[in-house]
Amino acid sequence: MLKRLQSDPFGLGGGGRFRGYVVNGAAESIDWFKGDRRTKRLDDTVALPTASLLNRDRLRLWLVLLIIGLAALLGRVSYLQLVRGQYYQTVAEGNRVRIYTVKAPRGVVYDRNQTLLVKNVPSFSLAVIPVDLPTDPEPRAATIQYLAARSGLTEAAITEQINQVPPYSYQPLTVKENVNFDEAALVKIQSSQYPGVMLKTDSRRQYLQSSTTPSLSHLLGYMSKMSPEQLDTYLGIGYAFDDSIGKTGLELSYEPALKGQNGREYAEVDALGEIKKVLAYQKPQPGQNLELTIDLELQQQAEQSLRRVMDQYGKQRGSVIVLDPNNGEVLAMVSLPGFDSNVFVSGGESGLITSLFNDPDQPLFDRSISGEYPSGSTFKLVVAAAALQEGLITPQTGVNSVGGLSVGRWFFPDWKAGGHGWTTVTKALAESVNTFFYMVGGGYQNFSGLGVDRIKTYAEKFGLNQKLGIDLPQEATGLLPSEAWKEEVKGEQWYIGDTYHLAIGQGDLLVTPLQVAAWTSVFANGGALYQPHLVRAIGSGEDQPPVPVQPKILNEHFIDSANIETVRQGLRQGVLYGSSRGLGSLPVTVAAKTGTAEWSSQRPPHAWVTAFAPFEQPELVVTVLIEEGEEGSRLAVPIAADVITWWAENRLNR
Repeated sequence: MLKRLQSDPFGLGGGGRFRGYVVNGAAESIDWFKGDRRTKRLDDTVALPTASLLNRDRLRLWLVLLIIGLAALLGRVSYLQLVRGQYYQTVAEGNRVRIYTVKAPRGVVYDRNQTLLVKNVPSFSLAVIPVDLPTDPEPRAATIQYLAARSGLTEAAITEQINQVPPYSYQPLTVKENVNFDEAALVKIQSSQYPGVMLKTDSRRQYLQSSTTPSLSHLLGYMSKMSPEQLDTYLGIGYAFDDSIGKTGLELSYEPALKGQNGREYAEVDALGEIKKVLAYQKPQPGQNLELTIDLELQQQAEQSLRRVMDQYGKQRGSVIVLDPNNGEVLAMVSLPGFDSNVFVSGGESGLITSLFNDPDQPLFDRSISGEYPSGSTFKLVVAAAALQEGLITPQTGVNSVGGLSVGRWFFPDWKAGGHGWTTVTKALAESVNTFFYMVGGGYQNFSGLGVDRIKTYAEKFGLNQKLGIDLPQEATGLLPSEAWKEEVKGEQWYIGDTYHLAIGQGDLLVTPLQVAAWTSVFANGGALYQPHLVRAIGSGEDQPPVPVQPKILNEHFIDSANIETVRQGLRQGVLYGSSRGLGSLPVTVAAKTGTAEWSSQRPPHAWVTAFAPFEQPELVVTVLIEEGEEGSRLAVPIAADVITWWAENRLNR
């Protein structure tokens, strides 16, 4: 409590004026003025007011608090600007101007005769725009519940899907594809009640022939949504979150060409995300169309022939490949069992898809390019050519086949009891004489054979032990065994018997049906190994003619033409009187080699035949494999006969 002192309480006297205060009954300070002179007395001590000290402390405290507040404000502003600036800028701009992706029409696919195989059809999709979803828990939960009810997915699955994209994204996130018309109309009406929910008009892939000719699906492949692991890669090259991509087959191999380039639409929207005005539009660039080397009718004939024979003999798995030996074009490629590509894009077929993956016959597995099998006697073409090229034999070199060879306690038999008698290379090919190839491959007594290293070297020149580079994913390399391979993998040394087995296409040798067709083409065309391919031309549409795909030679001039001709004569004799006699009565001349490939002591061998026609000027190579088909001459030859006959009657000289 303060009191003002009006008199001279200390009895100092004088005519001056006194000014002072009493704080809680005590005089704290005294100013005494007398004339122009000013003195301060209080027991000879001058004291500062306590109130001033308190004010200064408070000032310091407020100053510190102000500095802290300014620092916090500056930190928050920096965080919002530097760390979260892009987010809030996108959100704010998204409330006014949005950039929508305009999907590019995907390229379609034709066969070599311009028959449409794959096209795009309009479809509806249920989608959600993440940035428009309510932030309040209750309406957000109601929206997710609605999406779950309409899509058949769980709320957790939808929430997880939404969480995979940035919350400020205004690109539609597809929840359910291929919504039927009635359901689409209902969604369109109800979507106004649920912020962020929309009905999207899109397109989906339709594979026109896959349901009736399922072997096409291995070639065409199918499309599906990007996996979480693929998002960053594809988003970085211009894809949208809800884009589908090729997963297998040509859809995968030619994804960049088929995709095209998405466009952009810059639109002004209201607070509900409704477009009010289009500010700018960037036209999408359509994907390029593919013209295949495949002849659809020939493909259908090859599949029907393979299926008929397999059904007749109770077999489940097989392959047929038809090549043009003069350029590597694949005219038909069948792998059974097959599947329907539409299953993967039609939606609601998860049970059927699961059954495809669990089927023991593996219908999703393309045996033509991924299956690896012992070649059987079809490999004798390669061994015969190598022996001729190395000068180990001539067309006149003969071996007396008496039923097999004995090496120590081991016996290596011919398939014909008692043997084949005097045998040259052409007869050895025609009748598939094992004894001849045992000696040519591994040697016997005073005769030096090729040996495993030279067999391997020539086999690789014919395209074995490597991918041929066909424009399909998942091509296998096969296997060419060697001494080093056997020691490393099996921990065993290489024996002469291993070389004998290799020389007749048995043992650890593995090849794909495509490799057999490719090396057969070398003998059909006179010495060139072409890269097999499925796309004949690529173009953007009617206003731009398609650009042809140029054939590619992988190897040539590694076998002299005279030696090629000797092998050709052996294959022709095989049709005239040997193991391929079932092809002797066709409308055109044919050369061929059968094969019976043992692979298990408990299961039947695989059946092979590889052939070309017409013999004089070949235009067609046909290679057939039937898993566990036993003898090639019994099961595989009739299929090749069907295919060649149909081609001769419907395509030759056309």
